[in-house]
Amino acid sequence: MIKNWKTYMYLPVLAVVLVGCAGDDSEQEQDQESNQSTSENGVEEVEGGEAVMAISSDPVDLDPHGSNDGPSTIVRSNIYENLVEQTSDLEIEPHLAESYEQIDDVTWEFILREDVTFHDGESFNAEAVKANIERAINPDVSNRLFLLDMIDRVEVMDEYTVHIITEYPFGALPANLAHDTGGMISPAAIEDEENGDTNIATNPVGTGAFTFDSWDQGYEVVLTKNEDYWGEDAHLDSVAIRTVPEQGTRVGMLSTGEAQVSQSLEAANANQVEEMEEAELAVYPSLAMDYVGFNTQVEPFDDVRVRQAIALAIDHEAIVEGLFEGYGSVADSPINDMVFGYHEDLDAPEYDPERAAELLAEAGYEDGFETSIWTSDINSNYVFIAEIVQDQLTDIGIDADVQIMEWATFLESTGNGDHEMQVAGWTTVTADADYGLYPLFHTDYQGAEGNRSFYSNDELDAMLESARQEIDEDERIAQYREIQEFLREELPMVSIAFQDNLFGVSSNFEGYDRRSNGKFLFKDAYFTDEEAGY
Repeated sequence: MIKNWKTYMYLPVLAVVLVGCAGDDSEQEQDQESNQSTSENGVEEVEGGEAVMAISSDPVDLDPHGSNDGPSTIVRSNIYENLVEQTSDLEIEPHLAESYEQIDDVTWEFILREDVTFHDGESFNAEAVKANIERAINPDVSNRLFLLDMIDRVEVMDEYTVHIITEYPFGALPANLAHDTGGMISPAAIEDEENGDTNIATNPVGTGAFTFDSWDQGYEVVLTKNEDYWGEDAHLDSVAIRTVPEQGTRVGMLSTGEAQVSQSLEAANANQVEEMEEAELAVYPSLAMDYVGFNTQVEPFDDVRVRQAIALAIDHEAIVEGLFEGYGSVADSPINDMVFGYHEDLDAPEYDPERAAELLAEAGYEDGFETSIWTSDINSNYVFIAEIVQDQLTDIGIDADVQIMEWATFLESTGNGDHEMQVAGWTTVTADADYGLYPLFHTDYQGAEGNRSFYSNDELDAMLESARQEIDEDERIAQYREIQEFLREELPMVSIAFQDNLFGVSSNFEGYDRRSNGKFLFKDAYFTDEEAGY
């Protein structure tokens, strides 16, 4: 079992019959030798082939300023690149920018690479950066304003130098630019979309090591090697990211070699993968949090006593022990200890059904009430959590109907506020508390951008705004501690678990880079078996 989240994953291979050419054995051996090289760890790298990744749900869109969901990020991170990147160690380093620095409290200077072109041949330069940032902060286009809405303007200093000026000091700007939404789109594609000639959501154009080939929605997205990539070329010819909602099927594809990686596995399937001779289980700590959320704009969830009662009626330990089997921990906050600003002294809500019943009675619901819990098919653990919570709430008289939705429908419906309760997750992609708290709870981001609790509190808004504008790190930490304590009392959502990411991978496919921020990079991936992936 692979347990080091900072190392590359080793993935399985799709065995496809080779269509051979005529020739003697020695010629074929020479062809194979010419298609191989030796990696740093002494393993033979085979050039070419197609890798297949089985994911749990179809991407929503391929626009980096579009939907903020995991499946879309998986695809987009191989098409687009950012000015800066978050490494496996959660450090920020230059990428499309050769360097960057903060030259005063509100001004960041980025010196750009001069050897980069977009997939359509357009040049990457300061004007391209300006076009992208302005699009990302345009409320008529972007669904991720919370990431970059502190930007006041972008100034082109010369062809390869750009200044990004914020409205107030914001030290987390590089981390936010490393997010999926910081992916650089061809300015020609942006112009074509504005003219109605294309749709970036289905026709992405970036600078990455792979170019967009096709999207059979509901089945797979195919990416092909960028032959004009500015960096070292990818080893693979192509990558197929296939939508396979059934977890058993994803595991089966791994065992037969039909997929090179099976994503989003449950702990219950861990032993099955570990027992495969040709595959291993890869375990990565995650920045993700699973939660039970309330629509605080509807009765009875507009009453904090009802929310507190439900929190006390949920047995967090039982959920984590029953579902995650050691591959997760009880969540005591919306953010975990990998995130800057985490409150290490905050305890999870205690399990106390008797006190929960008292609170319900105080709120006028001594006989309980009926409600619904919505969740999605993207993660079977969400369904299990919803069903366990459903069962536990019966102890205090709450009759909750669990409704399971297709992922895109769930996002749209909860973003519109049509729900009462929901079970979902949030990943603090930037590893900074601003991302893990501001969009989830600030009034300005009610709805699809993050605050699906539709929670609004002037005091909390002021606290969140102050914390993101603070420069001193110790003071930021102190402010985020206060915010997390405030949220523990108000409970717009109940944080349930921090679960590890489990993947099935094989031993004859290497170099695949899984990041804690949800990106899956195939650029350095390669087969070690000439017969695989062809």
